[in-house]
Amino acid sequence: MSTASVTARPGAVLADLLPSSRVRDAALVLGGAALTGLAAQIAVPVPGSPVPVTGQTFAALLVGTTLGARRGFAALALYAVAGLAGVPWFAQGGSGVSVSFGYVLGILLAAAAVGALARRGADRSPLRMAGTMLLGEAVIYAVGVPYLAFAAHMSATAAIAAGLTPFLIGDALKAALAMGVLPTAWKLTNKS
Repeated sequence: MSTASVTARPGAVLADLLPSSRVRDAALVLGGAALTGLAAQIAVPVPGSPVPVTGQTFAALLVGTTLGARRGFAALALYAVAGLAGVPWFAQGGSGVSVSFGYVLGILLAAAAVGALARRGADRSPLRMAGTMLLGEAVIYAVGVPYLAFAAHMSATAAIAAGLTPFLIGDALKAALAMGVLPTAWKLTNKS
């Protein structure tokens, strides 16, 4: 199958450009989990917050967008289960359940959401890609912040101040980066 015929097919995500097989899907899921685990090691502590700024959410959203909802969810589920089992690839080499585990749960849902949007072409233009990333981030916070409040015994206001507000500028930068990367990847594949 040629690249041009795959990219022209409605509902394709970038991963669909590779020849289809179960081995491909398994490798993509494993690779997506590993990428997220590696990106989580890029961590910067935030004063006054038990949650660091990491590359984890950006990687998870890219995994969901490039793999699609089903494979993206599977990759993040593998990441979560392996981390719960003791693989030290959560933020800052952590594993198991912590006060920030809600963000890990949130990236599962976010990967599925952005993957579903990518299948509808949301990763093909900069503006739609920015909206997709921001929606994915909102899903992550919708799970992560309430979990933080519950697990850390914080008020809703304190959890928002510690688990949302310090991350907004970084999330805008991540969305801007994704605005360029994924639509450009599609343009490059369509020129082959």
